[in-house]
Amino acid sequence: MSDGGEVSAEQRADSRPVEPIAPPVPAEPGPPVDDRPARRVQISFDHGALRRTLAIILGAIIIFEIVTWAWSLLAGFAFNLLLAWLIAISFDPVVSWLAHKGMRRGLATAIVAATVLLLLAGFIALFGGVLATQISELVLALPQLVLDIVDWINRTFNANIDPVTLTNNLNLTSDQITNIASNLAGGILGVLIGIVGAVFDFVTVLVFSFYFSADSPRIKRFIASWLKPARQLAFIKIWDISVQKAGGFVISKLALATLSAFFHCGFFYFIDIPYWLPMGIFAGVVSQFIPTIGTYIGVALPALFAVFEQPIDVLWIIIFATVYQQVENYVFTPKISNRTMDINSGVALASVFIGAALFGPIGAIIGIPLAAIIIAIFEAYGQRYDVHPEVERSAD
Repeated sequence: MSDGGEVSAEQRADSRPVEPIAPPVPAEPGPPVDDRPARRVQISFDHGALRRTLAIILGAIIIFEIVTWAWSLLAGFAFNLLLAWLIAISFDPVVSWLAHKGMRRGLATAIVAATVLLLLAGFIALFGGVLATQISELVLALPQLVLDIVDWINRTFNANIDPVTLTNNLNLTSDQITNIASNLAGGILGVLIGIVGAVFDFVTVLVFSFYFSADSPRIKRFIASWLKPARQLAFIKIWDISVQKAGGFVISKLALATLSAFFHCGFFYFIDIPYWLPMGIFAGVVSQFIPTIGTYIGVALPALFAVFEQPIDVLWIIIFATVYQQVENYVFTPKISNRTMDINSGVALASVFIGAALFGPIGAIIGIPLAAIIIAIFEAYGQRYDVHPEVERSAD
């Protein structure tokens, strides 16, 4: 303190109260530290497990190879079974109707099969020779048809297409066509397309079609016996829906194709179209089993042959196809197909192309019945809802 009684700055600083110092916070105890040296971990294979794994893999490879080998041999037989089943369900409506009248199912199946075979035999007896001859002539005429089309394109559009190169690219050389035609002309459709194989396939399809149709209730019960009771009802429902809808669809298409082929053959014969019998059958079958575009494909081929013989016949073919299409849509189809399911044209067309890619021309025919079975199952078990009014307005 100075003489004047004033306190210096140092003294004022020393006179400030001292804040207490907080004691140090003890650190949280960590995990105990193991000072022992780390152990070595040794990994070794269990020889027993390794042997079992290798045995399983080897067994799976062997089974896969056996299945692949068996399928390569039995694929044709499996396809015949599929075809036989589709034929059986196609005629099931008629067989079931006869059975409900009190007739035994086996006898009803025999009557239906005999009727179909008699009709087929009658057709072959009446038109088999003409059909074989016209088909062989039609195949021989294909190269000339290609040449005529190329010549017309070159003259009309001033194009420069080489017909020889085109026929070679299409595998329509004269030698190949001659070989095909000689095989076809050697008998009815080339001696039934190789006698032994054709007869075996025909007998297989015929026998199993009869078996699937006559013993359908027993087969249904046998398969259901391997399922749990809760699933048996679902299986029976799926079976009945598939047979009723797909069978009715197939038989209605066969009836419509027969009518269409009959009228097309008659009209082509009347206006003297070349190869009128195979052309009429082709138009009738294609128009029914290839949706949307089948009618145009069916009349396009006879029109191509007619345009270079009698061009006016093309106009008559177009008029007839248009008129017949309207008669079929408003007269034949409602009466024949009123109890069968309708299939979206896009789905039906896709099923034709998929069936053709998998099984060839026969697959194109059975593609729609298979699609009908799948759609019938989805309609039976799928859940549909009422369309919202806003969606209805946007669709309209």
